[in-house]
Parts: sequence; C-alpha cells; structure tokens
Amino acid sequence: QVRLVESGGGLVQPGGSLRLSCAASGSIFRIFDMGWYRQAPGKQRELVSVISSEGSTNYADPVKGRFTISRDNAQNTVFLQMNSLTPEDTAVYYCNAEVRSDWRPLVNTYWGQGTQVTVSS
Repeated sequence: QVRLVESGGGLVQPGGSLRLSCAASGSIFRIFDMGWYRQAPGKQRELVSVISSEGSTNYADPVKGRFTISRDNAQNTVFLQMNSLTPEDTAVYYCNAEVRSDWRPLVNTYWGQGTQVTVSS
C-alpha cells in the first residue's frame, strides 16, 4: 500500500501565499505523475496541476502564473506553491500519485486525505 500525506493548508488573506506538501510512503518502486486537485463546496473535484517524473508540468487555467508545482523524487514529495491567492481558491486540496509498487507493470493511483485552504479576509 501507498500513503499520501498532505500538509501546509490553512487560512490566508487574499493576496497571500501558501505552500502545500505531499509526501508518499509505503510500497513504492517508482512514482510517475504526481498532481494536485481541489474541491470547493458544492463543486466537483478539479485538476489544479500535475508534474511528471521528468519534471514536465501542466496547470489549470485559473492558477496559471500564480501556482507552481514541483517535486523531490528522492523524497517522493510533491509541492504546490500558491501565490496571489483569492477567495475562489478556497477548497480542499488533494494530492495524488501514480505509483508502481514492484517489478510488475501495474500502476495504481493513490490519493491523500486532503488539506483545507481558506482564503478570506
């Protein structure tokens, strides 16, 4: 099994910044894409950003130019630096990872429990 643990959420004023972290542990042979999703109250979960194991990144339009995703492959950790936050960024943020756990060519997707980000004055 693989466990993903997010940290770094909290309450921040509009225009502020937060840095989320997500550490993967457990039966890990290789991690492929790692990503961040968010779900606001009454809305569906949506992709925020994704990063490949080689470092290629992709961002949802609402966060382009404000959020930066990065990862530390040695530590099996993905980060999300969030700047210029607005109330519309308020949501529970989830990380996920595509993980190969052993020599078999089988990749599973795992999710963290989520961390609350609230942007409010």
